[in-house]
Amino acid sequence: MLLTIVGMAVVTIAFLCGVWAVLYGILSSLEVSTAASFAGGLTTLTVVTIGYLEYKQVDTIERIADATHVDEEDEPELYELVTRVAAQLDVPVPTIALSDRQTPEALAVGFRPENVHLVLSRGTLDTIDGRAELEAVIAHELAHVKNRDAMVMTALSLPVILARGLGTRLADIENPGGAAIVIVPLGLISTLIWGTGKAMTARLSRAREQAADRAAVAVTGSPSVLATALTKLDRNISDTPNQDLREASGISSLSILPLEPEELEKVMLGPEGEREPSYWWLRQRLYRFERWLFRTHPPTEERIEQLAAYERQQD
Repeated sequence: MLLTIVGMAVVTIAFLCGVWAVLYGILSSLEVSTAASFAGGLTTLTVVTIGYLEYKQVDTIERIADATHVDEEDEPELYELVTRVAAQLDVPVPTIALSDRQTPEALAVGFRPENVHLVLSRGTLDTIDGRAELEAVIAHELAHVKNRDAMVMTALSLPVILARGLGTRLADIENPGGAAIVIVPLGLISTLIWGTGKAMTARLSRAREQAADRAAVAVTGSPSVLATALTKLDRNISDTPNQDLREASGISSLSILPLEPEELEKVMLGPEGEREPSYWWLRQRLYRFERWLFRTHPPTEERIEQLAAYERQQD
């Protein structure tokens, strides 16, 4: 984790230096006497503006998950269970939000422990049998609050968010003309930083999921219960249509399991649906490489094996 944090610091500095270098090069070619100072000011203005625009576009997680708040009167058993797990982990009781979607979603979001929202879908509640399995899932999510990893992830994702925002806005410019001399190098820098930063944060995300599994086991005392819950949720995700998974993709990295299809959906072309998409073999391999590089969760089989090892240690 320390190496990832140091790496993200380097990526942030590289992003700022890259933007500064491009602007400095342009200003120097125009023989601006104070090119370094102007480049520094423009870099700061660019980063702040992109950060503000990205912040303004961020929706609440509840809206993305299509969830609504519930209280003790609406869901007394669920509220009691969440309250008890929160007390065991010594974290504030989160606001509970339920989604009517059948996609198995479970996530805890919030920058500060005092303002955490626990989001569960009906798909999760319907998939899990019994109070013990639901307790294990809730313990896993509230362990993220205990570990304060949401705050760390948010901070370390800053260069990725800024690079993505800059790249998106540059790509939206049509017929740049002479401005291409600035747009092209900035676009290359933003793409490089986005890819590098996203791969690093994905690695940290995998580590935080394993840490949350360990904390959940410490609270529930039963690794096998969490393993059973993960197995059922994973099976449900595999049976969920790709269209439904795409609708939930905005919260995939935050949920207890990734809400993404393992394989790229193959849609046949032609009047009779007899023609394979162009370069299908290549697209499949690129998709698998992207999943491997940017995977935010350890493979479910790996997590279940680790939980089985915890179970053996208790015997």
